[in-house]
Formats: sequence, structure tokens, C-alpha cells
Amino acid sequence: MKILAIESSCDETAVAVLEVNGQNYKVLANLVSSQINIHKKYGGIVPEVAARKHVENIIPLLEEAKITASDIDIIGVVNGPGLVTSLIVGLETAKTLSLLWQKPLVPVNHIKAHIQANWLKGDSGSLQNILFPAISLIVSGGHTSLVSLSDKCKFKVVGETRDDAVGEAFDKVAKLLDLGYPGGPIVSQKAINGDPHKYKLPRPMIDAKNFEFSFSGLKTAVRYEIDKIKTIDDQVIQDMSASFQQAAIEVLIKKTIKATQKYKAKSVLLGGGVSANNELRLQLEKAVDELDGVKFYQPDLELTTDNALMVAISAYFEYSENKAKYVNAWKKVKVNPNLEI
Repeated sequence: MKILAIESSCDETAVAVLEVNGQNYKVLANLVSSQINIHKKYGGIVPEVAARKHVENIIPLLEEAKITASDIDIIGVVNGPGLVTSLIVGLETAKTLSLLWQKPLVPVNHIKAHIQANWLKGDSGSLQNILFPAISLIVSGGHTSLVSLSDKCKFKVVGETRDDAVGEAFDKVAKLLDLGYPGGPIVSQKAINGDPHKYKLPRPMIDAKNFEFSFSGLKTAVRYEIDKIKTIDDQVIQDMSASFQQAAIEVLIKKTIKATQKYKAKSVLLGGGVSANNELRLQLEKAVDELDGVKFYQPDLELTTDNALMVAISAYFEYSENKAKYVNAWKKVKVNPNLEI
């Protein structure tokens, strides 16, 4: 089966073509047009600008992928969550192709796709053999959640953030330190040469008897610490970045390990844009390795940020579960910016 996938939930336009044959797969195209340099001057994403750039980028990407109706079997597209105007561009493009080419259209949940990216490793090979039950930690600019999986298409949210997502907290701390946008990669880069124990920052809700998160207080604590410092030099920035990053990571890891133990998970999966953070990847893998009989999975770095390849594998899984559901789906699929798992 060959899947054409489209992703336009935020500020990156992406198109991918994935071929799956039983347990084997091959990436035929994986294209992303980033808007980071455009939104950087605004200090954040401007939805109207993002939508216009999607309109400009999506057809050239489809042309670059060199696909025709005879090349593919199904079309997968993200219909939420995300920015409503951005989502519309991708969905309407996919619906048009579905109608013209008479191919099934499979709507994909963006967050599920981030989780299911873990089934891919490299440009070709066998799908990962992930054992269930599993726990997935989703970390991005808009989401911080713990999700329980009983199967590759059966999800249940067991905990999420009550305020800021961890990626949003990274961006806000970057703004406090005047580091620019996007903040997450800059803060993690600065943290490399910083002292993670220099500033005593809180670990919000780390001992709470639930799997909820809160990062608003941590961000505020960073602001109070900065207000006490007379001169913000590069060493201060490095130490503050490292201290903030370590505080956030410790909360994420402790909650994930507790959820893994409670739900007797055999696998732990990482996903979302913040899963590109090297310290989080290293420290979470180490923590999971200390558990008996639990295997750790993390997506390839190129699959941590928004991409269409994760949409393709998600569409494949969903379509394989219930093919009849997606015949003429283009007639009824709508965007849902607040779509939940």
C-alpha cells in the first residue's frame, strides 16, 4: 500500500509518500517546507501568515514528490488539532485529490501521529515491534500529555498539562532571556555549557498523586530569579537554561516512570517537537532502561518536529483497522483545531 500524506497543522507544510508491504516499509518522499525564518521576526507564529504560506507551498511540494493517482492507494491528512486556517489548507487539498483521484481519505489526529512515528526507524526496513500495553510521553509547544496505548490505534490520555505545555515554557523562558524564537532549541543549546544545579527552581507537581503537569510556575520562578540578577551575561544565560531544562526534564521523567509502573507498560514511547531535546532523550532512556522488561522508543530526529511521514504511518494504521469507514470520507471530514485523542 502506498500512502500520500499531508501535514499543515501549524507553520510547516509537509508532504510524504510511504510504501508499506506487510511489516516492511519504504519512504518514497519526505518533504517539509519550514516557515521558521518568516515567523522569527514576529517572535512567534502568526496564523494568517502561516496559512498564506501553506497555500503557496503545498502544490510545489506535491509536484516535487512526483506522485500521480496511479502511484497511491490512500491519502492521509491531519484534521486537528492545530491552527484552524492552517489545517484548512491541508485538508481541502487532500479532499480535492481524494475526489479527483477517487482515493480513500483518512483524517489523522496530529498527536496520535507523533506517537505512531515511533513505528518507523530510518528510510526503509521493518516496522518496530512495539509491545503493549505502552505509555507515550507527548511533549510539544502545544501539548504535554501521558497517553496509554493498549494497541497501535487505541489511545487513552492518562495525564496532561493544566496550563503551559513544556514547549511553550521553553519558548517563554527563551523570551525572558532574550534568546529569540523558536526558544526550545536555543535554550537546550545554551544549556549544554550551563550548570543545571546553579539555580534552585521548583519541580511543579512532581510528587502529586496523578499524572498531571504544570509548567507555568516553573516559568514564573525563572522570571523571579532573573529579576534578582543585575547583569545577565552569557554564563548566567547558560546556567539558567540548564537549570530550567533540568527541572522540566525531571518532572517529565518521574511522571512517565510512575505511569509506566502503574499501567504495567512493556514499552515507553516519546513524541512531539520537544522530543528532539537531547537531554530529555538521554535521561528518559536511562530511566526506562532501569525498569525490568520495559523497552524505550524515540522517533528519529527528523520525525520529532511536524512532518507528513508520521501522518502516513498513522493513516496506514487507521485505514487497515476499518477500510469501509474511509470510502467517500472527503464528503464529511472537517477540521477540528481542538481535536482530542
